[in-house]
Amino acid sequence: MLKYKRILLKLSGEALAGNKEFGFSNEVLESFAKQIKEVHEKGVEVAIVIGGGNIFRGISGMEKGFDRVTGDTMGMLATIMNGLALQNAIENLGVPTRVMTALQMPQVAEPFIRRKAIRHLEKGRVVIFAGGTSNPYFTTDSSGALRAVEIQADVLAKGTKVDGIYDKDPMKFDDAIKYDTVSFDEAISKNLGVMDTAALSLCRENQMPIVVFNALQEGNILKMAQGETIGTTVKK
Repeated sequence: MLKYKRILLKLSGEALAGNKEFGFSNEVLESFAKQIKEVHEKGVEVAIVIGGGNIFRGISGMEKGFDRVTGDTMGMLATIMNGLALQNAIENLGVPTRVMTALQMPQVAEPFIRRKAIRHLEKGRVVIFAGGTSNPYFTTDSSGALRAVEIQADVLAKGTKVDGIYDKDPMKFDDAIKYDTVSFDEAISKNLGVMDTAALSLCRENQMPIVVFNALQEGNILKMAQGETIGTTVKK
C-alpha cells in the first residue's frame, strides 16, 4: 500500500498561520498532527522540516533595516519555535517525537546528528529538523533537500496551500495550467517557483523526487505516501 516508506515532509511556516497574518492556527497544527499520526501508524518513517515565515522571514527583515545575516538567523530561530509547537501538537496525540536543530541549544532540542536522526526514525519516532542549515543565505527548502538526502528519504514531500505546480500563480490567474509531472531541468529553466534553485539542484544531483501537494486537505499526506496521484511530481 505504501509507495514511500521514509519521507521528508517540508511544511511552510506560513501554512501554520492558517488565515492569520502571524502566529499559529490551532486548527492547522491539529490537522498536521492528525495527518502525521495517520501516516506514522501505517509504518511510514516521518521526518519534517518546517519554515518560519509565520513568525519572521529573513528577506522581509531586510526591508525593516536588518542585514541579511541577522535576518536569516532570526528566521532560523523562528523555525525552532515552530518545531516545538508542532512537536507539542503531535505528542498530544501520543506519537513520540524529537526536535533536532542545526543551531546549538541543548536546553531546548537535540543537536542535529545524521546517524542519530536515522536511528530515531528507525525506532518509530517522528523527527522534526529545525534551525535550517545553521547558515544564512539558505532557505528552508534547501534545508529540506539537504536533510532528505542525508537521511536517505524516499521522497521530499513539499506540503503547501496549493494542490501542485502551475505554469503561473493559480491564485491570480484563472487560466493557470497544473502540471502532473515536471522535470528538474524544466522546473529550473521555467522558474516555476517549486523551490529555490539550490534545493532543486541538490535533489536533481541525488535523484531525490519531489512531490508538491496541498497539505491542508485532510488525508493528503497519507495519499501522497501511498503514491496516489495528487499534486505534482518533480523527477529526472
